[in-house]
Amino acid sequence: MAKVLFTIGYEGADSERFTAALRDAGVATLADVRAVAASRKRGFSKSALAAGMTEAGIGYAHLRNLGTPKAGREAARAHDAGLMRRIYCDEVLETPAGEAALDELAALAAAGP
Repeated sequence: MAKVLFTIGYEGADSERFTAALRDAGVATLADVRAVAASRKRGFSKSALAAGMTEAGIGYAHLRNLGTPKAGREAARAHDAGLMRRIYCDEVLETPAGEAALDELAALAAAGP
């Protein structure tokens, strides 16, 4: 059976709409892949997001080791997708911690969307 992964961002959404979108899609667990799980936006910092997911009956896992490092975020803000991709591959995916986090993500996906 195929593993199902969805992606979602939260820019332009409030926490209620974000949670409703996850619930409507049948998401079982939200895998937060932000290197820094903090937000000035209400409901999207790690603790608040995890609590909101629990309240909605959705699991929450913070996979920090799949987050984009600072240099990659800077490249993305500079609209340099090629550099961002190279940084992400070299500093995240090609590391033992990144590989372990991908394995964890695969296990979460095997358990449910």
